[in-house]
Amino acid sequence: MKFENNKSGNGGVITISNEIKEVGRLTYTIFPEDNKLIISFVLVHPEFEGRGMGKYLVEEAIKFARENKLNIYPHCSYARSVMRRMNDVEDILLER
Repeated sequence: MKFENNKSGNGGVITISNEIKEVGRLTYTIFPEDNKLIISFVLVHPEFEGRGMGKYLVEEAIKFARENKLNIYPHCSYARSVMRRMNDVEDILLER
């Protein structure tokens, strides 16, 4: 699997792809004045659902946020659910 982060201005899309096509995507917006990254949406294409691909996208967003010293507010209910079950994100997870 290959990740690609296409950042444009204060937003971006992280995609995950296999050798043939896109598997899923995560969209985000950055608020630099608040050191905050908001995860707006996580999508895994139907033929790849149930294999943990959405979680991999959230983990990639966490990695990106940490590299850029950003906290994360998961507006997307899926991302929020995934992050609440993780043990090592208390330092960057914003509940509001």
